[in-house]
Amino acid sequence: MTEAMKRRLFGVAALAVAGAALFYVGMSDMGDDLVYYWTPSELIAAAEAKEATVRLGGMVKPGTLDWDRDAQQARFTITDGDHEVPVHCTGNPPQMFREGIGAVVEGKLGTDGVFRTDRVMVKHSNEYEAPDGHPPEVQTTLVDE
Repeated sequence: MTEAMKRRLFGVAALAVAGAALFYVGMSDMGDDLVYYWTPSELIAAAEAKEATVRLGGMVKPGTLDWDRDAQQARFTITDGDHEVPVHCTGNPPQMFREGIGAVVEGKLGTDGVFRTDRVMVKHSNEYEAPDGHPPEVQTTLVDE
């Protein structure tokens, strides 16, 4: 067998192994591990939502937060402006959690229409803003030598 034939045979074998790996990944049950992100409108409209673990994202509706820190339970409503979904959370949400903020919860929609979760994520920007809403002032001191 010549050197050129050996390289060609090696190339064909490598392509066959790569193709088999892609076929395996494509046919595996990887879809069962996916978690979809839905808005309240999409969640309410989807019939398959009651069986799937999903991430529900929207704004925490002002006036709906009932948080018992000692019992580690919170009840609130997530809205996208068109539809609302009541949420029951076991475990305390993150420290930045409050009404009027964007949030994503991961869990399942119950047959009673309440979304149950133990995982709450808060949406926030990466920019620091001083508590009074004004950017922090930078103070410099010049030193005479």
